[in-house]
Amino acid sequence: MSRIEDHLAAEGISLPAAAAPVAAYVPTVLAGGLLHISGQLPFSPDGELMKGKLGDTRDLAWGHAAAERCALMLVAQMKAALGDLDKVERIVKLGAFVASTTDFADQPKVANGASEMMVRIFGDAGKHARSAVGVPVLPLDASVEIDAIVAVRG
Repeated sequence: MSRIEDHLAAEGISLPAAAAPVAAYVPTVLAGGLLHISGQLPFSPDGELMKGKLGDTRDLAWGHAAAERCALMLVAQMKAALGDLDKVERIVKLGAFVASTTDFADQPKVANGASEMMVRIFGDAGKHARSAVGVPVLPLDASVEIDAIVAVRG
């Protein structure tokens, strides 16, 4: 088992199975030492898609938890693409999309769920640049979608 996987086990963090694409794209592309990961949706531990709009049917706590679940799916995609999470050199950037009403302005706080999870898993290598954007709707009525760019060793 890799160092990162040992850390996940010690932290009691379980990765979901990497999700298959829901449309005409691939989950990851490795180019020039960077792994580009397509937007990942939040699935609860029981496998249900976390749906709803922040500021309407869902609150900040829900969004934060959904972002955490997106982060775990991103890591699952890293594992599927690389085979070994120790090949992750650095989380370079996360792009967070939050389905929200026009008066909901806490998208950065929602995205913190993913950012904090990356640091929890990868330590300083998990610190990254980020954007957090409110959108009117996401695929399948998901509450949050997050994509990533990851620097890869060797």
